[in-house]
Amino acid sequence: MTIRVPQAVSDKLSRLAKGTDRSRSYLAAAAVSAYVERELAIIEGIQQGLADVEAGRVFPHEQVMAEADAIIAEARKAQAGRA
Repeated sequence: MTIRVPQAVSDKLSRLAKGTDRSRSYLAAAAVSAYVERELAIIEGIQQGLADVEAGRVFPHEQVMAEADAIIAEARKAQAGRA
């Protein structure tokens, strides 16, 4: 596989390789791997969310916000009781 990157990126990769005692190829492969893993996790999360919506495994926004507000209020009340 061959990729083209701007000269500034290539220069930084060279500096990083020298500073870490790793090859440019190793660092580039690690960067691509991390990017692919992160992007796949995002895509798979979106697909799971869409499947949940399709299957009806969702809660109305108002219900979630009401529960969150109740949790926050309870935490503030507990914190005020400790002060």
